[in-house]
Amino acid sequence: MQPLRERLVVTGRAGWMGMGRGAGRSALGFWPTLAFLLCSFPAATSPCKILKCNSEFWSATSGSHALAADDAPEFCAALRTYALCTRRTARTCRGDLAYHSAVHGIEDLMSQHNCSKDGPTSQPRLRTLPPAGDSQERSDSPEICHYEKSFHKHSAAPNYTHCGLFGDPHLRTFTDRFQTCKVQGAWPLIDNNYLNVQVTNTPVLPGSAATATSKLTIIFKNFQECVDQKVYQAETDELPAAFADGSKNGGDKHGANSLKITEKVSGQHVEIQAKYIGTTIVVRQVGRYLTFAVRMPEEVVNAVEDRDSQGLYLCLRGCPLNQQIDFQAFRANAEGPGTRRPPAAGPAPAAPESFPYETAVAKCKEKLPVEDLYYQACIFDLLTTGDVNFTLAAYYALEDVKMLHSNKDKLHLYERTRELPGRAAAAGLPPAPQPLLSTLILLLALLPVFW
Repeated sequence: MQPLRERLVVTGRAGWMGMGRGAGRSALGFWPTLAFLLCSFPAATSPCKILKCNSEFWSATSGSHALAADDAPEFCAALRTYALCTRRTARTCRGDLAYHSAVHGIEDLMSQHNCSKDGPTSQPRLRTLPPAGDSQERSDSPEICHYEKSFHKHSAAPNYTHCGLFGDPHLRTFTDRFQTCKVQGAWPLIDNNYLNVQVTNTPVLPGSAATATSKLTIIFKNFQECVDQKVYQAETDELPAAFADGSKNGGDKHGANSLKITEKVSGQHVEIQAKYIGTTIVVRQVGRYLTFAVRMPEEVVNAVEDRDSQGLYLCLRGCPLNQQIDFQAFRANAEGPGTRRPPAAGPAPAAPESFPYETAVAKCKEKLPVEDLYYQACIFDLLTTGDVNFTLAAYYALEDVKMLHSNKDKLHLYERTRELPGRAAAAGLPPAPQPLLSTLILLLALLPVFW
């Protein structure tokens, strides 16, 4: 039985290739993968429903419903249903890269399978889920699919770390640094050999620098006999209790129940357990925006093929200096008129006149009695957005820390962390993440899928 660190070479980039099913099915294998991934990168939430079309097509043609070469009529019917779905959402998807990729992909598949555009359509079918009595892991599930059991055979108990993102947005890294960032658009939170997490942050108010998370994509990579590749995607007012293919576990492999999704509160709170990598993820919608929290072993955090790229995600490296906001300086400026604002890492958003400082303090004190950085972040968010729901975002973020952080002495943080210019280079850290660069790296990982 190999320890996790010796198994990294086996997974690597091959994890991206888990959606293909059988020889001759390459078009069907890479196409939904690419479509789902491209959905991670739009800069703003829109009414475009291409994700729903993708999910219904994938559910109808994968898993227990996978179609063989002699199922051409049924497959063509599924393609025509897919095409109909894209036409219905065409008006709201103009300029959406995933939508245009879907349209071209459908045309290619219809040509390859000699499908006519006219003909019967089919109703989407959800994948068969495990019976209710199979909610626990099977006793004969491979030991490799239970991280702690596998780990204890080779060393002491694993060290767990925590990362969280909430509010306008505030980031707590795996090393307990606390930062407030602008990071508008798509940014990577986690990127290692086992999973990718990417968020999209959009302006809270028109013309304001205040942003919050409106979309979240999590990709669990194919891993040995444990799980198939799975995609979870949430956005404002859509917090699904299943993966994008309609399933709630890791697929058809023997250890599939080592990855499970559970709905705690409908439309508000989802928890994903990935026992094969010892990881727990909590996703919430509070008001109109999403929060993210994760508990992950240090070994998994650092499981990257290229050590130089280890810093290319926010949960490990933190926000770039030019994306950071000194919210404590902003608070000092808000407390007293005429107070000169100290130099900040980046310009803070303008505070709405409709939310007085004293009211913000009172609201935050109700939910966060300890005056730590979560309390201060709450005040900052109320002043910059005027949205009282951000009080609950800070409250639940702290509750998630209490549940997920392994060191109970570090639940409350009191001193904000800001990278000083030149400090990263002096410490030998990799460059701070950039959204375009991280996106390109993510897409480059897909190249083997096309061959």
